[in-house]
Amino acid sequence: MNKMLQFMLAVSLLFVAASAVAETKIGYVKIETIMQSPQSLATGNKLQAEFGPRKTELERLGKELQDKEAALTKSLPTMSETDRRNKSQAFNDLKIDFQRKQRELGEDYNLRKNEEMGKLQDRINKAVNSVSIAEGYDLVVYGNAAYASKKADITDKIIKALK
Repeated sequence: MNKMLQFMLAVSLLFVAASAVAETKIGYVKIETIMQSPQSLATGNKLQAEFGPRKTELERLGKELQDKEAALTKSLPTMSETDRRNKSQAFNDLKIDFQRKQRELGEDYNLRKNEEMGKLQDRINKAVNSVSIAEGYDLVVYGNAAYASKKADITDKIIKALK
C-alpha cells in the first residue's frame, strides 16, 4: 500500500511539473538579424552622413601631405641646409597636425557610435518589453541559443515594433 501511495505521489508530481512547463511561453530574439534590419542600418547611415565630410577632408589632407612629401624628397638634394631644415620642420608640423585630426575623428566617431548604439539598444529593449507583455511571454532570450524553433523566434515582431 505504501508503494502504491508513493507511485501516485510521483505521478501527480510529474503532471504538475508538466503543466507548469506547458504554461511557460518563451521567446527568442536574434540580435544579429535586428542589427541588419533597416532600422539598425539607418543608424550607420546617420553616422556616415555626420562624419562623411570630415573623413573626406582628412583624405584630401592625407593626399596633400603625400604630394608635399614627394616634392620635398625630390627637392631636398638641391636645397640649402637652412631651407632643408625649415621645409622638413614645416612638413613634420603638417604631419603631426594630420595625425591629430585623424585621432580626433576616430575618437569623435567612436563616441557618437556608442551613443547611437545605446539609443538603438534602448529602442530594442523597449520593443522586446512591449511585444513580450502584449503577447504574454514569460521569458525572452537574446543572443545565442543552442536551438530556437520558429515558434519561439519573435525577431520579426521586434523589428516591426522598432518601426
